[in-house]
Amino acid sequence: MMTIGLTHYLLLGGLLFSIGMAIIIIKRNGVAVLMGLELLLNAAALNFIAFSHYTVGDVRGQVVAIFIIMLAAAEAAVALAIVLNIFQHFKGIEVDEVSTLRD
Repeated sequence: MMTIGLTHYLLLGGLLFSIGMAIIIIKRNGVAVLMGLELLLNAAALNFIAFSHYTVGDVRGQVVAIFIIMLAAAEAAVALAIVLNIFQHFKGIEVDEVSTLRD
């Protein structure tokens, strides 16, 4: 029977980070870019928790992960408000179209 170790969690975190980065680079939709950013934050939280559990043995990684979750919630609220304002002004949420915010 195979046990799940630190390497498995780090590979999963790396995969989530790579998928999130690919979404941010490839997609031009504002909501998709926010979803990619959330994947990046979740990958970082997963790595903090895995290192905390397997190497240090205390709760510092879990505390950092809770702060990452709170940061992600605040980021989602502010970013979605910005996306809604962009949609009202430009009638779309494509990131490339929002290069002229001064008008």
